[in-house]
Amino acid sequence: MKLIGIVGSNAAFSYNRLLLEFIAKTYKKSFEMEVLEITDIPLFNQSDDQTNSPEIQKFNQKIMAADGVIIATPEHNRTITPALNSIIEWLSFKIHPLDKKPVMIVGASWYDQGTSRSQLHLRQILEAPGVGAYVFPGNEFLLGEAKEAFDENNNIKDPGTVKFLGEMLDKFGRYVTIINELERPAKPVAAPEDLFATGKIDTTIEGVDMYAEDWVEQAAEKVNAAEGNDYVK
Repeated sequence: MKLIGIVGSNAAFSYNRLLLEFIAKTYKKSFEMEVLEITDIPLFNQSDDQTNSPEIQKFNQKIMAADGVIIATPEHNRTITPALNSIIEWLSFKIHPLDKKPVMIVGASWYDQGTSRSQLHLRQILEAPGVGAYVFPGNEFLLGEAKEAFDENNNIKDPGTVKFLGEMLDKFGRYVTIINELERPAKPVAAPEDLFATGKIDTTIEGVDMYAEDWVEQAAEKVNAAEGNDYVK
């Protein structure tokens, strides 16, 4: 399974970047995840369309090719960062790679309440018309007090937190599989078999009761079929 992780901050140092990098290395046996940065994403401005710029197209192509997306969002003034909002704006302006794409939201913050309010706001944005993502429902991963959560190797220290995160990611993997199967183009429905020969083809013999016991004889007489010592060239 191929996932894309999006760092929701353009800061030089981010606990949300550490969180995505931890996910990518710790659960690499379950899925492959590439972490993308929004550092070079320009502020959204529809009067200055940059949809075809390399920065925007990189996100477009990577997301389109992925099975699912994980977004790690910080919380600034009870919402997401302007940089994260800008990339979503670009990806819902003229291109729509997040449409019907399974997305999981996670977040890390300095304080104990985690990123609950920004995650709620981000969920509303991702489910808006024009974005149309399938946001993983009923599950939140809120890493509070992030400055104390990681050790010197940037691993989450608390085993219970690691276990809970793993369980959520396992559920998200199954969610991705289900959503992608549902969105797969339906196979063409074969025409029902004509068990009672009600149709007609070029060699159909009409005017003979198909249920008659001597159908073969009647049909042969009707079409002057060769029989006996007739010579067939």
